[in-house]
Amino acid sequence: MWWRDAVLYQIYVRSFADANGDGHGDLAGIRSKLDYLEWLGVDAIWLTPIHPSPNADWGYDVSDFHGVHPDYGTLDDLDALVADADARGLKVVLDLVPNHTSNEHPWFSDPDKRDWYVWADEPNNWTSTFGGTAWTKHPEVGRYYLHNFLPEQPDLNWWNQGVRDEFEETLRFWFDRGISGFRIDVAHALIKDADLRDNPSVGKAKDRREERVYNMNRPEVHEIYRRWRAIAREYDPERVLLGETWVPSLAELAKYYGNDDELQLPMIFSFTLAHLDADEQREIVEGAAQAFPEDAWPVWCGSNHDIVRFPTRWCAGDEAKIRCALMLLLGLRGTPILYYGDELGMEQVDIPEDEQLDTAHSRDGARTPMPWTSTADHEWWIRHGDLTRNVEDMRADEMSTLWFTRELLDVRRAFPPAMTTLDTPEGVWAWRRGDGYVVALNLSDRPRAVKGVQGSIRLDTGLARIGEEATGTLRLAPWEGAVVGN
Repeated sequence: MWWRDAVLYQIYVRSFADANGDGHGDLAGIRSKLDYLEWLGVDAIWLTPIHPSPNADWGYDVSDFHGVHPDYGTLDDLDALVADADARGLKVVLDLVPNHTSNEHPWFSDPDKRDWYVWADEPNNWTSTFGGTAWTKHPEVGRYYLHNFLPEQPDLNWWNQGVRDEFEETLRFWFDRGISGFRIDVAHALIKDADLRDNPSVGKAKDRREERVYNMNRPEVHEIYRRWRAIAREYDPERVLLGETWVPSLAELAKYYGNDDELQLPMIFSFTLAHLDADEQREIVEGAAQAFPEDAWPVWCGSNHDIVRFPTRWCAGDEAKIRCALMLLLGLRGTPILYYGDELGMEQVDIPEDEQLDTAHSRDGARTPMPWTSTADHEWWIRHGDLTRNVEDMRADEMSTLWFTRELLDVRRAFPPAMTTLDTPEGVWAWRRGDGYVVALNLSDRPRAVKGVQGSIRLDTGLARIGEEATGTLRLAPWEGAVVGN
């Protein structure tokens, strides 16, 4: 179960590293940065979709599940990346988009595969996640097809055995090439109600996801993941299934673990979307521990390609808060995911309206180029953000957030799996990892003290107290955190 000890690093491929100077990232670029990732101390890289795509939704509209987009390289380039990563002890996880295809996928225009998609004579009340109706009339077919996202992303019909067989073949195709697992896009949404019943209305004040009773989170989806997990177990080491599971209820989310025979890592978005608040996030983490099966392993993230980056959303660019958030993500029991640039405190970029490229709703600001140096080497597909937080300068400064993240990644390797919350004053969250370590965070604007803590400070968010002894009481300044070891 290698994923229990791993830190995943999500790479938005188009924006990470450009090897050929054409203005967007590629597989060869990622390969050129493996030494950096090894130095940083992550264990696996998750690549956003690398497959051929018309890019209506920037790769999440796939036109060939067995290929590589020419912007990124070739299958040989991917094989070389996997081999070089493996030589450094890094695993490669790909994004899989099984809910829908591009409308330019050959399946969608093949009359013999018409039932591979969801069709209706008249639309029901389902709405697209991107706004408006989820149904578009096909002029040649004369019926409406379902698209829970853009009209260019028709939903697949997972009641069709041909679809299931095709994706099982796709899993094996990539697993056989050495891919260590998949992050599964909208993993909760594959199965739709067979009768296409209207969704209920819960009112404007409530979570709109509660309305998606019939077009998402159907119980039959678990059958698919039991089959996929069995396939993952055919390989050594076992391949990982990381689910993008937008499920508001922790009890409902717990079902995606199954009896340790479905997803190993369903994502907990209630944590990601919470505020950087001790009580709020502790309630979610402890609630997950109570709701999930006893041996279930949680996964935590603060940023990704769809939401505002946590250094902006949680921390408003405040360096002390950014380091507290990193200590939170990397100190909890579970598997953390860092989004590229999180280790720098990379913020969301304000993209002017006339430059926005995302046709769904603008997520461009979370997808800007990785700042490797203080100057842009050439023009990219999208503008750069703040280049004062860049790898070159921060790697040269051992007091930087980049070095703090590297040290934190090293310290967390010694944490035992167990986690026990400690009694703390208001605004503070502290927990014990096994018997040997305490992680304590003061997420407030006032100095606080945590009692019952003894040992040596192994790491603090200011990188100024390492080696200091805590003799029963650990004092923390506002927005300060520390790891104490016996």
